[in-house]
Amino acid sequence: MSENKIAAVSRTEFGKGAARRTRRAGLVPAVLYGHGTDPVHLSLPGHELLLALRVANAVLELSVDGGKDQLALAKQVQRNPVKGNIEHLDLVIVRKGEKVTVEVPLVVVGDHASDGVIVMDQQTIALLVEATHIPADIEIDVTGLEVGSTVTAADLKLPSGAVFPGEPGDLILSVSAAPSQAALDAELAGEAGEAAAEESEEAGEA
Repeated sequence: MSENKIAAVSRTEFGKGAARRTRRAGLVPAVLYGHGTDPVHLSLPGHELLLALRVANAVLELSVDGGKDQLALAKQVQRNPVKGNIEHLDLVIVRKGEKVTVEVPLVVVGDHASDGVIVMDQQTIALLVEATHIPADIEIDVTGLEVGSTVTAADLKLPSGAVFPGEPGDLILSVSAAPSQAALDAELAGEAGEAAAEESEEAGEA
């Protein structure tokens, strides 16, 4: 879990123009909701928020207008596609002991058979976990796995209290045979042929 103390200020101006002014001031517009409360529009310090959201599923300890601290889970983060800075954030109120469903990154560790390649069926896994005990990632140890081996949800080592809500047999990854050089050459030749055919068609149409 990543938990960070951040001072938030409530916003009274809305719309695109107000959001742009907020960002120019080095702040990030955000919305806080959950537990039956009315949505609260906030401004959060951009630099502190960027540091806090370096990990997935960050839990923030917010103090709104200097009031009582409350925990909030970063639910939806909108980033600038070019600069990467945060443009807007949706936050969900959480409480200690409460369980939430989050997407946790999967990380492959260990060395598998040298003649195989890892094929990931999914890059993250949905877990039901306590809001204040969200793992940063789930490691998949592929040490010694041979070609043809598979890893399912049932094979994952989940932290205490974490539950996978899907089927135990859901495929996570498999080890496939590495393509031969001949196969790679044939694929490249095929792509080159397709490109040449497209160029020929375009020239004919011209």
